[in-house]
Amino acid sequence: MGSIGAGAALGAEGLRGIVRELPGLTNLFRDLGGAAMNRPVRVLSLYEGFFAGGARVLHTDLIAGLHARGFQQHRVLSLAPEARRESTLQPMTDDARYLRLQRAGIAVRALGRIAGSEPPAPETFTEDDLRIAHEEVSRADVILSLKEQPLGLLLALAERGLLPRIPVAVTLHRSDPLHSGSALRWLVHGTETGLVTSTIACAHSTSEAYAHSGVRALEPHVIPNGIDTERFRPATPSEAASTRRRLGIPASVPVVVFAARFDAMKNPGLFLASLAAHATRRPDTHYVLCGAGMEWSNPAFRGLARQEGVMETGSVHTLGIRDDMPAVYQIADIVALTSAFGEASPLCLLEGAACGATPVTTDVGDAARQIEGFGVITSHDPTEIADAWETAILHRDQLRSAALAARGRIGRERMIDDYSDAISGMLTRAEIAA
Repeated sequence: MGSIGAGAALGAEGLRGIVRELPGLTNLFRDLGGAAMNRPVRVLSLYEGFFAGGARVLHTDLIAGLHARGFQQHRVLSLAPEARRESTLQPMTDDARYLRLQRAGIAVRALGRIAGSEPPAPETFTEDDLRIAHEEVSRADVILSLKEQPLGLLLALAERGLLPRIPVAVTLHRSDPLHSGSALRWLVHGTETGLVTSTIACAHSTSEAYAHSGVRALEPHVIPNGIDTERFRPATPSEAASTRRRLGIPASVPVVVFAARFDAMKNPGLFLASLAAHATRRPDTHYVLCGAGMEWSNPAFRGLARQEGVMETGSVHTLGIRDDMPAVYQIADIVALTSAFGEASPLCLLEGAACGATPVTTDVGDAARQIEGFGVITSHDPTEIADAWETAILHRDQLRSAALAARGRIGRERMIDDYSDAISGMLTRAEIAA
């Protein structure tokens, strides 16, 4: 097999010309998706690592859904078997996303490193890493990279002539690509040379931001996020009562849920300041904080909470990483998001809404488009956020009905269909170009 590297720019331009000249053939073959192979299409997903985060939740649910249909056979290669994030060491084998893949029958293989704050550069991969990676990519018809961070591995393979000439798609999940550091340069280089043939953005804001940063993929797609509405659903009265008892939350009191990791992007300080402002006017409210690092045992979290005037009390529940988020959302009146940057299509807003909570969020990424008709957009001022929470609580019956009515348009089946079509299209155009 040939390799794709810096010398593939002319090949990429040639393929662009073919696609422009023969647009009708894409539709003609879009559903074939490798039917001529007389076997399922083999798709390899690249993960930087397994750790708590919305993009990994979404991608894992996506490939499990695609794999279950039987027309595609999915595998995963992770660059690391454990990750150090938000002051916690998260082993792959304990991660809910990894366990979800195992239940779905999707094989997962990992290279030997620890995922950290910086993605691994091409020159850091060992010969053993590249041998394992070559074995995996050689078994694939299509590669999906979960975000741009794993691209250092593909560049290392390409430099050594170990990357087969197959479609490579990168899924994009943030609206501030400059925060990706070196990985953004790898993505720009990959699209310039033809190594990366497609990008799949989860939001229009994401697609526009990456294009502005120089990412020019042959096949750019925008596929909005979707969630599993069978898992994220309203609770029965007995389920809700049980969850409240388990968490120590009295019946009927208002509940605000903040589901985010302890990270500057999520702006936990703004949430805590808003909590302090809201608690003075409605002291019966309980606040539930979930996510990596959202625990009193995290010194940085504890210090920030004290700075914002929030003390460890019975009405502030810090739960850390949870595997039972549907149950948490089901008792919420509000699912809050106070992010400062980087968001594209925040899953927590959709998940909370599908369970009946009202999303109240700062205007980041596609959030306004995402929750139109059943959520509230607010400023970055804690007093105004507290006002928005109070408005949502006062009108919770009406807003709950609107959120539940939107379940059909935020479900995962539409997203899975769109990804299936995109993968089929990649293969079709690759076959035409060949």
